[in-house]
Amino acid sequence: MIKKILERFRFQSEQTELPIPVAEVEKKINYQFKDKSLILKAFKHSSYLNLTHENSIESNERLEFLGDAVLDLIIADHLYQAFPEENEGKLSKKRSVLVSRPVLAQISEEIGLGEYLLLDKGEEKTGGRKRLNNLANLFESILGAIYLDGGISAARKFVKQFVINNSERLLKVKRYHNYKSALLEKSQSKGWGNPVYQIVHESGPDHNKQFVVRVNVNKRWIAKGVGSSKKQAEQLAARNALKKLENGKPKNYNNKRQKRKESI
Repeated sequence: MIKKILERFRFQSEQTELPIPVAEVEKKINYQFKDKSLILKAFKHSSYLNLTHENSIESNERLEFLGDAVLDLIIADHLYQAFPEENEGKLSKKRSVLVSRPVLAQISEEIGLGEYLLLDKGEEKTGGRKRLNNLANLFESILGAIYLDGGISAARKFVKQFVINNSERLLKVKRYHNYKSALLEKSQSKGWGNPVYQIVHESGPDHNKQFVVRVNVNKRWIAKGVGSSKKQAEQLAARNALKKLENGKPKNYNNKRQKRKESI
């Protein structure tokens, strides 16, 4: 009897010492966890492990990996059922928007989840709570945690509340569209093959990197993009390439640069 009482008090003490207010977070995401360790792990940014000295697998990255796959399935299933007359191409475009990192980051920000992210001081000082990648990863890790805790039905409910119910609004926002997919479709339709992306410059510390990416379409390097991640830089390069293609035949900016060098 005494042993049980002591274990109960120890459990209550551990609950009060949790680094995030679990009940408050559960209210925001409208889901109550049976296994509280899952929601705690969902908020552990990899930098936080510098403080706790835990193994790298204790961050939210594994949950993010799982949540990404679960989100793809739920959104694909929803679109398949909701748009029976649309072909694979149109469904893919819609899905690419609804599972995109900017969309997931905005949803996390709207819910107010970033304030609970567990970060180290370096990531905190450099704006980690509002960084797009961190917020998008957080959404996916929470979804992965919900899936493990409550199964696919609980995961569907979460995605429906925060993504599907807002899909009409999100699909109208131009900046959320997948420019890489659009450029790929355009390039293939013209018989130019697949666009090729290449990193031409990388700078900054690990927590605040900047990438410069160029894209080759129809055997010409026609546009560049700059972003805080490779994916973002590629998207912006694709967007800039599409703009040039829409405005007429783009010139090869590398050839122009080479001609300037030769004339010097």
